Amino acid sequence: MAAKFRLGIQSYCFRKFQPLEKLIEALDEVGLKYVELWPGHQPFDAPEAELRRAIEAIRSAGIGIDSCGVSRMADDEQANRNLLAFGKMAGVRAVSVDFPADVSDETLRKIEALCEEYEVDIALHNHGKKHHWGPPERVEELLTRTGPRVGLCLDTAWALDSGADPLEMAERFYDRLKGVHLKDFAFDADGAHEDVIIGTGNLDLPALLKLLSERGFAGYMSLEYEGNADAPLPDVKACVQAVEEAAKAL
Repeated sequence: MAAKFRLGIQSYCFRKFQPLEKLIEALDEVGLKYVELWPGHQPFDAPEAELRRAIEAIRSAGIGIDSCGVSRMADDEQANRNLLAFGKMAGVRAVSVDFPADVSDETLRKIEALCEEYEVDIALHNHGKKHHWGPPERVEELLTRTGPRVGLCLDTAWALDSGADPLEMAERFYDRLKGVHLKDFAFDADGAHEDVIIGTGNLDLPALLKLLSERGFAGYMSLEYEGNADAPLPDVKACVQAVEEAAKAL
């Protein structure tokens, strides 16, 4: 790509492609060399030997693991350790996470201490108007309670769903922006959303890529298209082409 960032994909797009080998084949077919690994393709609490085999299988196909998740982090220290240990093992840029709505400062301090121990950053995923961390104000609240190991994974479509402008959110939280889910929604008259080819809905894709390129964004960027789960390849390829065309103008 012409931009200063690299394009990967959230493996949830291929959630029906099981086992892991089928995912790798799909990634090869769409021509992307980076992935954000969804736990449905590889549980992060599996034995270490299994995790290492999965990482090696992905790397042997010429694919880098830029992130993993989205995974919930709460009061379960062992689960948190499993997640961060996998992230460190895989060499991710950051881990995509969710927190309970009522997560306490004490829990956040413990999670941040584990991030320091494993030297792995985490990124809160905003998930639309019905999600407790969907509105930008709630994201800001969480980020003011945490330090630099905790940032944002900006999901552009769910930002639109919450009534926010993804570009404004990218600017507002840029200093803590660790990841982006490139995704687009169209909305019907009742506000119901539908996944569409990126750039054909309500996301200003060229403007977003321009902003991120000019700012030298170095986090993970995961294309995410959840439509047509049984046969997503044609639409995912169209999304990849749309991003590549928009990037050429940078």
